[in-house]
Amino acid sequence: MLGNASHGISVSVIAPAAYLRDFAAQDPSTVHHVAAQRVLADPEYRAFFLEEAELGAAVIVDNGVFDLGGALPAADLVHAARAVHAQEIILPDVMHDGPATIRASDLAAAQILDITDEFRLCAVVHAADDREWNHVYDHFASRDYTGSIAFPASRSREPSRELAKNRVAATAYLEETGRVVPGLTYRLLGFGRTGHLELIAQRAHIWISSVDGAAPVLLGVMGVRMLPRGPYDKPPTPRVETIGHIDPGRFALIRDNINTVRAAAGDPVKIREAR
Repeated sequence: MLGNASHGISVSVIAPAAYLRDFAAQDPSTVHHVAAQRVLADPEYRAFFLEEAELGAAVIVDNGVFDLGGALPAADLVHAARAVHAQEIILPDVMHDGPATIRASDLAAAQILDITDEFRLCAVVHAADDREWNHVYDHFASRDYTGSIAFPASRSREPSRELAKNRVAATAYLEETGRVVPGLTYRLLGFGRTGHLELIAQRAHIWISSVDGAAPVLLGVMGVRMLPRGPYDKPPTPRVETIGHIDPGRFALIRDNINTVRAAAGDPVKIREAR
């Protein structure tokens, strides 16, 4: 599927906290995905994303489950969101488990709304198979609390047509069956099996708003160049929070990788020069 040349998907680059200004600063500031636990624990991390919000970025606070193994309590998510003037909170999710994701998201949404209704709430579609995927999607698409829906990266090493394992197939299926809900925001979480190449196809869907990921930074740190037309064969990478020092000699490659991803996504944003 060829992308829509007129539609761009905003890219939020995930970078180590010490290098946010080198790789994640945006010109213009558009959208950032941030880790709630790091907002609460790291004053410099918090200050950077507050500055980006004040420059016009939509800040989206993630619930921490991917890094921590469990989501932060609702009150902590609200506290983190307020600290960086966020617009949206990603609700708790459970990898590959649709029913558990529904329970966790419904509960957290109720708890957050007991505190405040100032944030858009984003539900993540997880499932074990196609039947479950349809059920989870329909559940979230019909909830009054849902302002956004996100699809996690397709991380299977082998190609699949299952909706739960192939994000390109899932988004095409929604469009073909007329199940995209007007007024909802749709997001992609992370880079999957085909990396930035997926974004060329996803641009066919003008309703997809954003994607986030650390791959262009992590691969650049490892000396791996992301080629505009592929192939994309991602080796195992460290977690972004484990990265300490980055060799300045890798900076140009990291920035090239970020530019490659943004070109694939049709995102005209540049890295803002340090002031």
